Amino acid sequence: MRQRLFDKATPTEATGHCFFADSALPTWITGKQTITMAAIDLSALSIAGYLLIILGLVGSVVPLMPGPILIWVGALVWAWGDGFARVGWPTLTLLLLLALLAWAGDFLMTMVVGRKAGASWRSIGAAIVGGIVGGLLLSGIVPIIGSLVGALLGALSGMYLMEYNITRSSEAAVRAMKAYLGSMALAALLEVIITIAMISIFAWQAFV
Repeated sequence: MRQRLFDKATPTEATGHCFFADSALPTWITGKQTITMAAIDLSALSIAGYLLIILGLVGSVVPLMPGPILIWVGALVWAWGDGFARVGWPTLTLLLLLALLAWAGDFLMTMVVGRKAGASWRSIGAAIVGGIVGGLLLSGIVPIIGSLVGALLGALSGMYLMEYNITRSSEAAVRAMKAYLGSMALAALLEVIITIAMISIFAWQAFV
């Protein structure tokens, strides 16, 4: 049974030690409000789970970033905070299988094909950093869509700037961006589809 943030204390409050009627967890009393560790932990785990899911959504368009794995970890953390009452292990197992499938496809297509097309390791790393920053910046403006658009724009900007810094040639930087787009297009499409499916499954189990 999940604890409420504020509840009525038992008669033991008169002794100077207040406990919830259905829990032996220690509490703090602030006026008439009683706060339990269980409520604080549940809130922290829920927030951490949501942040990981958002970061995983960003990772669905950033090369070599394990977006679906982050979504699975976020779902696991959220379910843990919920006591696995709404999202159980069968759902988490299905999400893990989908995450491994998406990440394997992204790794092979982006790293192998992208490297053969001429993208340097530093450019790929810059694309990852740029994608994370862009996705997080726009996620607060337009949820989900903002994360995806921001991650894509950030990744492209990061790759262009790094390749230009290496070659001092705008043409070489543009070629690197085209190679990046070509190598990640199919991988990103597959990963975005699987990512949306994972989030939909999670939301269906958690809130419907």
